[in-house]
Amino acid sequence: MNRYPLWKYVVMLVALAIGLVYTLPNFFGEAPAVQVLSGKATVKLDSTTLAQVEAALASSQIKPSAVTFDNSSTNANIRVRLTDTDTQLRVKDLLQKSLNADPTDPQFIVALNLQSASPGWLTALHALPMYLGLDLRGGVHFLLQVDMAGALNKKLDSDSSDARTLLRDKNIRDGGVNRVNQSVVVNFADADVAETARKQLATGINELQWSTQPNPAGGVQVVGTFTPAVQKTVEDSATKQNLTTLHNRVNELGVAEPVIQQQGADRIVVELPGVQDTAKAKDIIGRTATLEARLADPVNTHPNPNDPVPPGDELFTQGAQTPVLLRKQIIFTGDRIIDASSGFDEHQRPSVNIRLDSRGGRAVASVSRDNIGKPMAMVLFEKGKGEVLTVATIQSELGDRFQITGQPTPQAAADLALLLRAGSLAAPMDIIEERTIGPSLGADNIKKGFHSVVWGFAAIAVFMIAYYMLFGVISMIGLSVNLLLLISLLSMLQATLTLPGIAAIALALGMAIDANVLINERVREELRHGAPPQLAIQNGYSHAWATILDSNVTRLIAGLALLAFGSGPVRGFAVVHCIGIMTSMFSAVFFSRGLVNLWYGGKKKLKSLAIGQVWRPAPVEGDAAFPGHGDTATDTAQAVAATRARAAAKANAANAPARTGKPVVRRRNDPGSAPRKPGSSR
Repeated sequence: MNRYPLWKYVVMLVALAIGLVYTLPNFFGEAPAVQVLSGKATVKLDSTTLAQVEAALASSQIKPSAVTFDNSSTNANIRVRLTDTDTQLRVKDLLQKSLNADPTDPQFIVALNLQSASPGWLTALHALPMYLGLDLRGGVHFLLQVDMAGALNKKLDSDSSDARTLLRDKNIRDGGVNRVNQSVVVNFADADVAETARKQLATGINELQWSTQPNPAGGVQVVGTFTPAVQKTVEDSATKQNLTTLHNRVNELGVAEPVIQQQGADRIVVELPGVQDTAKAKDIIGRTATLEARLADPVNTHPNPNDPVPPGDELFTQGAQTPVLLRKQIIFTGDRIIDASSGFDEHQRPSVNIRLDSRGGRAVASVSRDNIGKPMAMVLFEKGKGEVLTVATIQSELGDRFQITGQPTPQAAADLALLLRAGSLAAPMDIIEERTIGPSLGADNIKKGFHSVVWGFAAIAVFMIAYYMLFGVISMIGLSVNLLLLISLLSMLQATLTLPGIAAIALALGMAIDANVLINERVREELRHGAPPQLAIQNGYSHAWATILDSNVTRLIAGLALLAFGSGPVRGFAVVHCIGIMTSMFSAVFFSRGLVNLWYGGKKKLKSLAIGQVWRPAPVEGDAAFPGHGDTATDTAQAVAATRARAAAKANAANAPARTGKPVVRRRNDPGSAPRKPGSSR
């Protein structure tokens, strides 16, 4: 009856092995390390950089524990693992000087970091420790102020470009379109033309309020300004776009579980757990770039370094400090890009496919129509410096969908698409508050959280073993497996553990043992009603399963609601809560049943179960069911009652005296016989 097939025991062993392997990295801790990252979007880490790092270490006679080069993701990095913090500081200064020849314009970021001290074979299996949140591991906290004036100016620059295109399409001659402070000003020589232009602008660019006024220099001006409602919309949109861009940039740089959320109307909170180097964190924030598309100078695109800059042009650099002359006029900005993906053109050359919104598409179509055969460039602005990503020749009139070719490799096309897709900041931001949470405070929080889980587990173990004896021991083994699987799944998913997550682990232990209590009490109930031990085990697990399933499903629904609608600590709690529910159902039912079957399943003449005291109430006189007068509606009670009734009938039949002599014929009308019913036959 109570026996598992072989494949179920194999599943149990595989689950144990996976749990052990992916839990082990959390016990090895972390070692000090120095991390090398690209300082610019156009600078890539390669084997040459790795050779420079190794040569610098060898020249200073420093033997690191390990040097790893990870180029499998967009945030390629080189990590040098060391034995102590003193050597870590020396190596940071050494690599900073050897890799960055010009300190004012660093090409690489050299930052302090921590690296897992797990053995190589665990790392090869991708067995990594859990990420720890800001409250456990320490890290940096920033409060950013969004420059709303810059957001309005950027929007007005875009509107002035749209106004220029609209007037050109309507064949309305103007004397120049310029942004003056917080307004767009269009000059006209004639009042009637100005009025016509005002009507067209009011229809085409309705987010600005257009009016006419005399020009001090002569003529008439059409002035466009924001209404208070539109200004508020622009500011809110700028903050939301900056939030989205920060999410994209920080996530793609590989920071584990960052917290990026809005605070007030114009402030953004950024928390980067595990980052102890404030300079590195600032650089990550500063790498949120703005993107612009401009026409290149068709006559002298790549000038000599000492050549003068013509009027209307700006000088930028591309790649290895190659000078590029670009027009000051901006065709479109990164906020107009809806999507960017890498691919191949019809000649199987690497390309980047760009899709713009309608307004960006109109701007590109207008400019490209008049500049076929001329170069167009994409410029990425980081830390106030612009760097040209690519220069491509306009082959035909472009629309809201077009391709950029000329990338040397598919990887270069993918990198460019990533930069374009990440978007741009709608407004500049300044760091107005920064705070570093040290690792000592995090270690203290980890110690207290660990003690809470351990002592809670110990208290549960004492009660369960004392009350349920062997079944209590089996329940605690299942609870240990639950904890093991929970930590291993968090490690496999690379989830971030916070203080609320530790609280969720303690709660998961309580929920898991609740299932075992239900099972043990159900087995006791079956024994109390007189069921044999093997049948009690079978019915106890089968009847308790429905209750366990219902309770865990309702808890899972609540956890999913917290996961969907919560943020920050609430979300961290919900993740551990939901995973703990799933592991508890496996360990409390499937795994513990396997242990019970392994211990009791092969015993054919089982007389009792080590499940503690089974209290049987005294029998009541006149109780016709069975001894114990418990719930007569249970399956076991009915089965026991039927069995005893059959046994009693057999006993009565056996004890009845045997009949002797000849059979006697009795007639219905004889004296003493029952009277005949009307209508009956003889």
